[in-house]
Amino acid sequence: MEILQVIMQVLLGITSLLLTLLILLHKGRGGGVSDMFGGGMSSTLGSSGVAERNLNRITIILGLIWITCIVILGLITKFQGA
Repeated sequence: MEILQVIMQVLLGITSLLLTLLILLHKGRGGGVSDMFGGGMSSTLGSSGVAERNLNRITIILGLIWITCIVILGLITKFQGA
């Protein structure tokens, strides 16, 4: 059970870093905090529609993996003392 816990912790760390990077790669929608850091500037060098959709899909899949890791780690912690 400890091996599974270590694997889940490593996977959680990796997915956390990847999620952070992928979220920062998303194009700002205007308004809010993204304008404060220069995200409101429009540029023609932005990603295409297909790339943005793929980025959204990858982000959602990684988010689901991240949530699954948290639930599994919670269950391991809960039943480890029993």
